Amino acid sequence: MRVFVTGASGWIGSAVVPELIGAGHQVLGLARSDESAATLAEAGAEVCRGTLDDLGVLRGAAAGSDGVIHLAYKHDLMIGGDAGAAVEADRRAIDAFGEALAGSGRPLVIANGTLGVTPGRILTEQDGQASAEGSAAEGSAQSGGPATRMANAHAAVALAEGGVRSSVVRLAPTVHGDGDYGFLPVLIGVARERGVAGYIGDGAARWSAVHRFDAARLFRLAAESAPAGSTLHAAGDEGVPMRDIAEAIGRGLGLPTASISPADAPAHFGWLAPTLDLDSPASSARTRELLDWRPTGPGLLDDLDKGHYFADRPA
Repeated sequence: MRVFVTGASGWIGSAVVPELIGAGHQVLGLARSDESAATLAEAGAEVCRGTLDDLGVLRGAAAGSDGVIHLAYKHDLMIGGDAGAAVEADRRAIDAFGEALAGSGRPLVIANGTLGVTPGRILTEQDGQASAEGSAAEGSAQSGGPATRMANAHAAVALAEGGVRSSVVRLAPTVHGDGDYGFLPVLIGVARERGVAGYIGDGAARWSAVHRFDAARLFRLAAESAPAGSTLHAAGDEGVPMRDIAEAIGRGLGLPTASISPADAPAHFGWLAPTLDLDSPASSARTRELLDWRPTGPGLLDDLDKGHYFADRPA
């Protein structure tokens, strides 16, 4: 297949591209900068210059490809406090892909997340399958929270009714590995700054996790053979308690571990605080059965104990 990949030079995309090429597929990668374009060309991908806002470019690239893997997301807007704008941009891109692929039976695989979908219990692939209209209404009241992103996932799944082999890969909140610049490095930076590896309350809140290369393999499998309208979970670890993560960070940095009260968490953890106390485990049992996906990378705690998260990195 010739697969169009957005976010192709990002943390997950830069693993998806070689995964696809290694399996014999051709890749057309979206690049918004000269640096990204050079990275993609070096990896053996064809380059499509543009951004997530260039809807005509997205439609044209999708129409000229055998499938689409949509990984790009405006995380800078989300972190900057305009999560709603990030969700809206994502929805416009999904709609553009749906228009280009309508009636073709070609795959559209989009990235979504497991965090906060069913707090306090193990999320399954069958959860969160309400109507797109209902979740959109709920999401509008949450200003770009998990429900609004879920509405985008519902919209993608609904494209199956129009002849698109659409699927959604819900990513664990921690997609880990050497070179990670997501949640874990931020949490490690907080520990360095504060002199303590902290967790909120009793630290029992759980996060699912997946190694970057295992996530990349799942995106490739989804593009190749996921049934239309399917929801998949990229979760290697079902749920790792925050206290265990803090203890691994403490070991890596040679720092004590301590509980931070919920009242003090915003001052201690900053923008991360609201997410760190979300108990958000997720099962991937159905995904493993459906696509024969078998994670082979190290689990989150083992990966932390390898030491690469604590090595000096360029500023």
